[in-house]
Amino acid sequence: MTEKTWEKSRKDCLERGADLVIINSNKEQEFLFNLKKAVWIGLTDSVKEGTWKWYWYDKQPDNAGPTQNEDCAEIRNDQLPLKAWNDLSCDSKLNWICEKAL
Repeated sequence: MTEKTWEKSRKDCLERGADLVIINSNKEQEFLFNLKKAVWIGLTDSVKEGTWKWYWYDKQPDNAGPTQNEDCAEIRNDQLPLKAWNDLSCDSKLNWICEKAL
């Protein structure tokens, strides 16, 4: 799978009639964590800076990094399953997960 920015990843999902995955339970979080890949999820604070929730890695979100503009979220694969979220620049390139309601 090609890695893409958050925005391009979301566009790919939308073109498939889906959207970036929204995590609704511990089970879903653990399943995605066990994929062992850093992946984009459907979480961003680009609408309202600092509005985040759920499964953050300790000391996250921190809006750090070179640009101090980390508005999108990834699941890190080098953390604990229920503490694996990290804020990251939306221009970074990662794998992504789409989800579609059936």
